[in-house]
Amino acid sequence: MSGAVASLAGEELLAPVPPQAAALAHRLLDRFEAPLAVLFYGSILRTGDLDGVLDFYVLTQHVRPGLRGLATRLLWPDVSYHEVELDGQVLRAKVATMTLAQFQAATRGQGIDTTIWARFVQPAGLVWSANSAVAGQVVEAVADAARTAARFAAALGPSEGPPAAYWSALFQETYAAEFRVEKGGRERSILAFDVERYHRLLVACWREEGLLDIEADGAVQPALSQTDRKRIQAAWRLRRRMGRPLNYARLVKAAFTFEGAARYAAWKIERHTGMPVALTPWRERHPVLAAPGVLWRLWRQRQARDGAKKGV
Repeated sequence: MSGAVASLAGEELLAPVPPQAAALAHRLLDRFEAPLAVLFYGSILRTGDLDGVLDFYVLTQHVRPGLRGLATRLLWPDVSYHEVELDGQVLRAKVATMTLAQFQAATRGQGIDTTIWARFVQPAGLVWSANSAVAGQVVEAVADAARTAARFAAALGPSEGPPAAYWSALFQETYAAEFRVEKGGRERSILAFDVERYHRLLVACWREEGLLDIEADGAVQPALSQTDRKRIQAAWRLRRRMGRPLNYARLVKAAFTFEGAARYAAWKIERHTGMPVALTPWRERHPVLAAPGVLWRLWRQRQARDGAKKGV
């Protein structure tokens, strides 16, 4: 690891994670071809609430062959859902899969994608790696995600202010570019979990990138010329214009390639409505075709349930 940013990234990535998450990651390894590393991220890393879905990225050596592999080269990552029983408890995992090389390019900000570096500037844990060399590559890639995010934050945030203002501006922009529906203030809840962490990270990134002009009294100011600001903002406008079409294409791909989609949808529906969805072999194989019928039956059940309540 080289530099303050990589040191911060390595310290965080190699910190202990909930033991159930580490155990689940190891159980998932044999379900993927040529895995190199497993990253654990998301809200459960912060809260420890194992009743939800644990989020993982599995980084592999190469993509699978055939048409599925071709789609993955163009529209990574692949997504799958898994349920694993550990010590009498069913743990649920949503796993995104891409190659280590794709991950490294994405965290450096190459191409128009924003999803990888925007997620991995947030806390994550490296719960497994094939060897120390791979671990070092992952740490440096996550450090690159922070550098990329901080560079865009410098141009998208205010002319000066607290570091949280730059991160807030950045996250709001990425949500808008990624075709994501987030509750208002979502970025505030992310930052509130550890305000000091994001302060340290922004300052470290700007120092390494030569972007830190002033740091005083809890406020910072980036050293950006008008030319550099306009250049970064132009690069962002391209990502904002192309982000939604790109992520819409990923959603279409996921509709046909999301392994375990029917089980994931059934769990989500029951969790949010209290109404179980019976999974048949046909529904498992054809979740897209089955969806209209399932939604119709759920609507009928809800109407009947609400009618019964009114009659009481």
